[in-house]
Amino acid sequence: PPSGLYHERQRLELCALHALNNVLQRPCFTRQAADDICKRQLAPDARLNPHRSLLGTGNYDVNVIMAALQGLGLAAVWWDKRRALERLALGEILGFILNVPSNVSLGFVALPLRRQHWLAVRQHRGTYYNLDSKLPSPVPIGGEEELRAFLRDFLSQGLCEVFLVVSRTVEESGAW
Repeated sequence: PPSGLYHERQRLELCALHALNNVLQRPCFTRQAADDICKRQLAPDARLNPHRSLLGTGNYDVNVIMAALQGLGLAAVWWDKRRALERLALGEILGFILNVPSNVSLGFVALPLRRQHWLAVRQHRGTYYNLDSKLPSPVPIGGEEELRAFLRDFLSQGLCEVFLVVSRTVEESGAW
């Protein structure tokens, strides 16, 4: 990876944690921290927690991502795909977390199934990078126009959501 660019690789079903850490550019959250958010903040009285996998392998939902970011004074703002991507105030956005369809495999065998997967995009030294934890290393996207094309491509695939990671001040003012 480019010098100074942080990139966590996929482990278990922890793509939400990897996306968080990759967008924040440091190992900020662990599985234990995410489980604590699920148990203590989001569903303290639930016997079966709806915000993570029943098997304890991860697979955290957007509520965990939002609560984790809020604890750091940040916010995840859902991008309405009906809006033009040219309206994004990229200078106000720390990074992006996308929820995208992903093929399922067992080892080297691809299964005819698709699941949702979290990935991060972040700018580093003037270039945007795809920090998907399933990639062996970060993949450069390019500048602002290439980023918009990258996001447009994912949004056109249907079951894709884009969240802007911004400061709470930017969220409250709508300056994103």
